[in-house]
Order: sequence, then structure tokens, then C-alpha cells
Amino acid sequence: MTTSPFHVIVIGGGTGGMALAHGLKRAGISVAVYERDRTRTSGLHGYRVGIDPDGSRSLKKLLPPELYDTFVATCAREPRYFIMLTEKLKTSIELPLRQAEDDVNGEKSVSRMTLRQVLFTGMEDVVEFDKEFTHYEQRPDGRVTAFFADGTHAEGDLLVAADGASSRVRRQYLPHAGVEDAKIISITAKVPITPKTKKLLPENVFNGIGLVLGPKGGTCILHTMEFPWGADGELKSGIGGNDADLIEHWPGMLFDNTRDYINWGFWASTDKFPADVMKMRGEDLIELVLKMTPTWSKDLRTLFGLGDPSTCFPINIRTSVPIPQWEASTVTLLGDAIHTMTPGQGVGANTALRDAALITKNLVAFRDGRSTLLDAVRDYETKMVKYGFEAVIESKKQTSGDQPVHKPYIGRLALAGMRAFLFVAARVPSMKRKMAEDIYIYRGGDRED
Repeated sequence: MTTSPFHVIVIGGGTGGMALAHGLKRAGISVAVYERDRTRTSGLHGYRVGIDPDGSRSLKKLLPPELYDTFVATCAREPRYFIMLTEKLKTSIELPLRQAEDDVNGEKSVSRMTLRQVLFTGMEDVVEFDKEFTHYEQRPDGRVTAFFADGTHAEGDLLVAADGASSRVRRQYLPHAGVEDAKIISITAKVPITPKTKKLLPENVFNGIGLVLGPKGGTCILHTMEFPWGADGELKSGIGGNDADLIEHWPGMLFDNTRDYINWGFWASTDKFPADVMKMRGEDLIELVLKMTPTWSKDLRTLFGLGDPSTCFPINIRTSVPIPQWEASTVTLLGDAIHTMTPGQGVGANTALRDAALITKNLVAFRDGRSTLLDAVRDYETKMVKYGFEAVIESKKQTSGDQPVHKPYIGRLALAGMRAFLFVAARVPSMKRKMAEDIYIYRGGDRED
């Protein structure tokens, strides 16, 4: 076993970084997280994220049991269907989603802000806010010093980069590990659920996940997020006693203003947008989406127009360029810091959680004398490079401006071919069944890393 205290520095307090910190703290390994945001409520952290069984399994390993139960209790209701539609909101195919049989094996919908508050719960002694990382230094003895913009520094035995797609750690450690544009821009916003807005979506879409496939490669995802609490933050009726108790006593609710909403996200290839789109905000973005969808369903365009301008922002979708494995050291990376991926497979957050669980497992083996530190890091990176970059490649296949549907002329043929396929698949049980099963190829296989 190691004879001196072992300390881990985590740069970034996002999903993967905080999950790792929980796992290490539970294991009795010293850890500190340095987060650039000034407070736990700072920043716009996106909206819905899907947590598949891989993600749930990892969280269950990493979080204290009661906090994992709180995570489950604070999720939105499960989506029941995945529906592909035309821009007129006509269903092309409706695929049933697997419903959870336990607290792990199901598709969970969670607000990113709510998940953020769950992961910060009980970690006040671990997280330091307003810490902008600038660079690190590795000493000859292997220890690492992280430096911050405020002039402070922190020392540890292992530095883990969890600082996202624009990772400064990655730029210093692996300068050849690039991130490229996927040639897709997305605009997203939240719409509060009211009797009026609920009627704008077909019932199956409101109760599921809708994917609208429109002309010129225009695509829209629709998520409905209904939580156990109402607009006033009080619990809704019918919430189970255990869940109600967990939520009522959860301190994270004090920092979470999430309320029921419909989240729409519209995307198309970059060339369809004005050059200054990334500088646009709020109402200008909503007007742009309306301008780009003149022939779409009146109800869907009304939903776009009702987007809360304060929640509307553009995203330039980026993706990592896979690289060969590097030599292991006392610096490593997880999540978007090393394998940024498009939302094509919806597994980015889940892959980061998988990373966190694997690092924790390997560092426990090091602490217990079953591995050296470099062997623990090398084993993690060997596995992570394989599954992480596989997910990057598969996700890019699903969301890329290079897809035929985004091209002039041929795009019309591609869309027509897609709709013809869906028309047939919806009417041939074996094809429909296979499509439903294929949703889960990259979403939560029972893996033991």
C-alpha cells in the first residue's frame, strides 16, 4: 500500500469531474475540485440530458446511496416513446422506449442544472469555486502543481482534466489532440409547460422524445420535462413517500430553479446560418429559427416563438479527432476534455460518468497496493481511449454537416429516401422492432470495465 497521503486534483466541476470527486471521497481518497464558475448556480449549463443505464450504473457506484436515491427522485418522468416526425408534425414512426424495471435500467431525463445541484450536494469541503485554471507543472518526483488565474496554486499526486471541450489541460498535455467543428449549429430554448403549450405537441410527442426531420437538413429535437415539483417549488400530489422525503430534505433545491418545460433544439449545417449566428442571443435567435422554418407546422412554429429568450442560445457542435494512446503519467483526462462528441448518440454525459467510475476503481486498486499509480492510469486510458473514441466516431456519423441530407439537391433525395424507409419500417413489425432495439446499441450495455 502507499505510505504517504495520496491527493487528486480535479480541474472542472461538471458532471464527470463531480462524479469522480464523489467516488474518490466515498473511497477515502483525498480529492479537491477546482471550478471556474463563481458559484454553484453560475452559468447556463444546458437543459435536458439523458442518463442511460451506463450512466445510472456509474452514478450508483460513485454517489452515497441516499444521494443516488435523490438523483433518481429528482429526474423528470421517463419518456415513453421515440417519435420521428415530418416538419408538419406528422408521425413517421413511433418506437416504444424501455421502461425502468429498477433504479438503474431505464432511460432517465434530468435537467442539467438539477444534476449539477445533486452532484454539488455534500461536497462543500471538496469544491473551490472561481478557480480559473491556467497551467500545470509536473515535478521530477511525479507530483503535479496546478496554477490558477488568481495567483494561487494547488499540489497533488494526480491531476484529472474534467474541464470540457475547450480543456486547457488538454491543450498543454496533448496539444496534438484536436477538436474540430462538426459543421452543425444548433439553437435551443425552453418553453414553460402550460395548458396552451401542451396542446402544441401531439400527445405521443409530449409523452416521449420527438425528432423532426425537415427539408434542407433542418432537424428539431423535442423533450418534455415534467418534475415532481410544481411552479412554486412545492411537491406535486401523488409523489411517493420516500421520494417526497428525499426531495423535501434535499438542500440542492435551494439552488435549483428548474420547473416543468418543453425543450426544443433546432439544428442544420453551418452554411445555412448567417456568419454572425454565434454572436446572436435571445429573440434574434428565435426569429432566425422562424425564418429558417417557414413551411413547418404552425403549432411547431408557435412553440419556437414561445421560447423564453433568456434561455435561448446557439451551440457550435464540435467533436474530438481521435488520436493514438499516449504515454501514461500523473496527468489524465475524462469526459469532453478528451472525447468531445456530437449529440448524435446522446451518450456524452454517460461516457464521462463511465470514465469517472473507471478512474475511481483503478485508484482504489492503487491505494490498496494492487497496482502502481501509472499502471492504474494506463489501464484507465487504454480502455477509455477505445470506448471513448468509438463513441466519438459513431456520434459524428449521426450528427455532421457532411451528411447527404444537408447537401443541395441530393439532400431532397436523401430526405425522401429516409421518409420512404420510415414509412415501410412503421408497417413491418420486424423492421420496427429492430429500430427500437438499435436505439440501445450505444446506450447502456451491461459492461464491466
